[in-house]
Amino acid sequence: MNHLHTALWGVLPYLAFTLLVAGTAWRYRYDRFGFTTRSSQLHEHRLLSIGGPLFHAGLLFVLAGHVVGLVVPKSLTERMHVPEWLYHLNALAVGGTAGLATVAGLAILVHRRLRSPAVRAATSRSDLAVYPVLAAVLVCGLAATATTLEAHPYDYREGVAVWFRSLFTLDPDVAAMAHAPFVYQLHALLAMALFTLWPFSRLVHAFTAPVAYLARPYIVYRHRGSGTRPAPQHRRIG
Repeated sequence: MNHLHTALWGVLPYLAFTLLVAGTAWRYRYDRFGFTTRSSQLHEHRLLSIGGPLFHAGLLFVLAGHVVGLVVPKSLTERMHVPEWLYHLNALAVGGTAGLATVAGLAILVHRRLRSPAVRAATSRSDLAVYPVLAAVLVCGLAATATTLEAHPYDYREGVAVWFRSLFTLDPDVAAMAHAPFVYQLHALLAMALFTLWPFSRLVHAFTAPVAYLARPYIVYRHRGSGTRPAPQHRRIG
């Protein structure tokens, strides 16, 4: 392997991971109150109610498919007597549907951000950088999924997945990734670029969970109008 391959598939992944972890820690330390998606629901709700769930639900299935495809070795599915054609058909059907849903949801959200003046005004520079990269990652992933329809498709479980798992042993299999088709290489490079931008964008809210909400006390709302006062209503704020 030449030095370029070593740099791309043996060094760059660790640099991206380091920036992801260090950037997230820095963001939490110095911008804890900005550790949020910066919701713009008050500015526009209709498109958000469509694009938001579509994007997030699709993305969850996409991530689950990546975990199964990259982490679960081919030998395990063979021991479970899962036919190769069934595995790839499931990856194409579920992964393709989830990918299309995620792209459609992102398209709606971007359209909403460009269409609504108030939402557009709340768009940060980091958003302008991360949205194109996120869109490119998703489209490239769909293109890679579509290659399974070829007569002799590339088996990423014997190449890309081997390289991915080798990163955790600190002994990256550079050759496994260097011989992968270009669309898979581009997808991996774009994903690493996205991870480096992640801590400095609204995507960082994916690392938060509203755990405190479960123990947050109720707030009592009282009616100030004339006449008979209704009973106090208890609502939990989010």
